Amino acid sequence: MRRRSLFPQVVIDRDTESEESSSEEEEEANVVLPEEERVQKGKTPITITLKKVCKVCKKSGHEAGFRGATYIDCPMKPCFLCKMPGHTTVTCPHRVATEYGMVPAPHKNTTNPLEFVFQRQLHPRLPPIKPAHVIPDQVHCAVIRYHSRRVTCLEFHPTNNNILLSGDKKGQLGIWDFGKVYEKTVYGNIHNCILNNMKFNPTNDGSIYAASSDGTISCTDLETGISLSLMNLNPNGWEGPSSWRMLYGLDVNSDRSVVLVADNFGYLYMADIRSNNKMSKPTLIHKKGTKVVGLNCNPLQPDLLLSCGNDHFARIWDMRRLEAGSSLYNLEHKRVVSSAYFSPLSGSKILTTSLDNRIRVWDSIFGNLDYPSREIVHSHDFNRYLTAFRAEWDAKDSSESLVVIGRYISENYDGAALHPIDFINISTGQLVAEVMDPNITTISSVNKLHPREDILASGSSRSLFIWRPKKLDIALPREEKRMVLCGEVSKKRNKKHGDESDDDSENDIFRSKDNSLKQKKLASKSSSYKSRRS
Repeated sequence: MRRRSLFPQVVIDRDTESEESSSEEEEEANVVLPEEERVQKGKTPITITLKKVCKVCKKSGHEAGFRGATYIDCPMKPCFLCKMPGHTTVTCPHRVATEYGMVPAPHKNTTNPLEFVFQRQLHPRLPPIKPAHVIPDQVHCAVIRYHSRRVTCLEFHPTNNNILLSGDKKGQLGIWDFGKVYEKTVYGNIHNCILNNMKFNPTNDGSIYAASSDGTISCTDLETGISLSLMNLNPNGWEGPSSWRMLYGLDVNSDRSVVLVADNFGYLYMADIRSNNKMSKPTLIHKKGTKVVGLNCNPLQPDLLLSCGNDHFARIWDMRRLEAGSSLYNLEHKRVVSSAYFSPLSGSKILTTSLDNRIRVWDSIFGNLDYPSREIVHSHDFNRYLTAFRAEWDAKDSSESLVVIGRYISENYDGAALHPIDFINISTGQLVAEVMDPNITTISSVNKLHPREDILASGSSRSLFIWRPKKLDIALPREEKRMVLCGEVSKKRNKKHGDESDDDSENDIFRSKDNSLKQKKLASKSSSYKSRRS
């Protein structure tokens, strides 16, 4: 007869505030043996204590995380918003007022001769009276689950006001006519992985350049979907992570007719628009081995190039004497710089977004660039599975003071945890407006303002949304809401993708409890519309 092994008794000591476990767990955890077996060989009971511990610091006595729709900070850690100790995110003064501790931009004439000449040449282009900000604060139309992976970049067509282009993590290029809503196209054979950035051809608005993590630059015809490869940095395919080059930053210098791209090793490449060929040798513009995630040419003087990367710097270059270590200025940041842009009209201001939850502004490229003119504390430090937040200018604002950026920290709106999109006045640091929709529970990390109309496009997970001002929104019958549902609504679609789906796919659902029946009707209408077209 096989001898039965003896185990001591397991006693569970519960915390008074902890939740009671299920009866099945209790039966499995409490192992009670006969008395004569428990006392054999001096076996003593094993006590397991179940107490609440903080999910952040793993210490007891407090807790952190979501309580309903409100996130509770760990008191043992610095504030998640401003990164300073002594308070939590809930009580952070920068959360109450974004302009806290900030000195507004001075309203006085400049004494710098270079800036005086620069502004005088530009002044006839700018209207003398500053117009009021018009905020697009209502969802006008949307395409739900448009892309198969999360949206990474957006771009409006330079001449057609109703065309929006989008790229995703899978390398797909989407073309959506939001004026007709149902007119949409997705090209999935252009790139093999993340489409990081795209810019229109300045001489042909029917084609667009795109940079991808597969190491290629493509020039795609929007009408036919035919793509031409301008550059391939990985001609031999995958040879290991140490040699695989990925392209991130991209911009077009129209004066020199070149496409500028930067890779994950700190190098800048150039391709000729006219010949569609690679030009010269790459130039090291950031610390070797670090990503260069953004490139931007000055709108008035395209030879001035602004770059930013993972080496915690944004750098200004003169393309007329471009070589390693020859940057005009190095703008230091405390963490990774996600984006850096010249102001769209004058080109004299600089706007950067950094992962230390700071939006930095330099009021003049001719002044002292050692320190920013203002630092605005804003929540955009994020974990994995999100596209990086970027503060974007409003090209229609003649004062060059309005920017838009998504917010990472959620807010409690009537019991729902929502992530609004913020409009900020960078001259004062004030929050001009925060827009949200109770049906959008995902994070809108990619946002783009229309260059000519009062329209905001946002990419939230795999979906696209078009926002317009409420007073300009066209009143439509409730059953004819301008919305398209792509893909299946059931959860089986997530299981079908398996490992290909992102971890944020579980949250990629357009939740509307009150309008669930209407969504089903819209889904059936969409499928019937597709069947009629086919």
